[in-house]
Amino acid sequence: MKILVQKFGGTSVSTHDRRLLVIEKIKSALNEGFTPVVVVSAMGRKGDPYSTDTLLSMINEKLKDTNPLAVDLLMSCGEIISTVVMSNELNEVGIDALPLTGGQSGIITDNNYNNASILRVDTSNLMKIINSNKIPIVAGFQGQDESGFITTLGRGGSDVTASLLGVALAAEEIQIYTDVDGIMTADPRIVSEASLIKEISYNEVFQFADQGAKVIHPRAVEIAMKGNIPLVIKNTLNNCTGTIINTTGALNFDNIITGITHMSNRVQIKISLDENFDNDNYTKLLDILAENMISIDLINVFPKENIFTIDLNDINKFKNIMNKCGLKYSYTDNCSKIALIGSRIRGVPGVMARVLKTLTKANIEVLQTADSHTTIWCLVNGNNTQSAINALHKEFKLG
Repeated sequence: MKILVQKFGGTSVSTHDRRLLVIEKIKSALNEGFTPVVVVSAMGRKGDPYSTDTLLSMINEKLKDTNPLAVDLLMSCGEIISTVVMSNELNEVGIDALPLTGGQSGIITDNNYNNASILRVDTSNLMKIINSNKIPIVAGFQGQDESGFITTLGRGGSDVTASLLGVALAAEEIQIYTDVDGIMTADPRIVSEASLIKEISYNEVFQFADQGAKVIHPRAVEIAMKGNIPLVIKNTLNNCTGTIINTTGALNFDNIITGITHMSNRVQIKISLDENFDNDNYTKLLDILAENMISIDLINVFPKENIFTIDLNDINKFKNIMNKCGLKYSYTDNCSKIALIGSRIRGVPGVMARVLKTLTKANIEVLQTADSHTTIWCLVNGNNTQSAINALHKEFKLG
């Protein structure tokens, strides 16, 4: 038995016409000798009747803050509706399908409602359905705790559901269907010459997802990587081959950079020892920020200065903490963190120099840099984001 997990996002199941395209993808899998297990998201996006955000708009903030169990029950409804509608339309064309909640498919979690962690996946119920020649249509984004209450897995969790089931069922492949052709070398809204990445490694795509690209959930990549199950990003609306995600990536790809992504709305913080030499909180700075749940990155710690970035949403909270601690600081807002990603960067000399030379030639000031084995980061003024990405995309011949 060759099991294939197929996950269809909210835009893919949002209308009857699009659901007909989903049915064609399922039929193709059957014709190729696969046994499909289908995962669906809630229909549409904010404003559509059954989307998660629309459902959340029906309750007040007090309930959201005080009763996460109830919130999870409400949020799970969109995906459950999708499973029943999709099963109905499959049955109408002669394909026997059965709708399931995440819990009924065997996803057991802890009781951290709204962002539950997986305890185990019991595939016994799924296998009974599969062996009875029915196609399971599973509600993404959800599971159930050991007391039987519905839980959700965090936003974007339907990708996570697909990976969990793919690994647990030892699937041949996990297909993530969306409204784009796959992972691109850059955001095509920014770079008109951006091209499709046909094959990419788990590590590279994890960096893409972690650094702002929203094609697939990072947890889904991590789960598939641990189970060594190939992931494929495909477009429901066409027959593009998509992007294959596996252990090695493209072995015959010569370019040291695979693609470029970015995160906007970053704020660069500078705190110097000279301005805070008589304040004990200076040496406790990173601990204080961690205790107050402020995430920092691009961290450069020098003997007499700390430089890092935070999200713009945290700036007011940061200011209040610094005022309470009596720490002096300076900051630069409207920054973008640009990430150049490629598994072949490691051990190649001169890549950072080439990046800096390219940006200098384009008259773009680099505020800060950092690098790892697979990624080079540059912080630039937000107004220069598009120019910087286009210049780097051209320099590394990604078009």
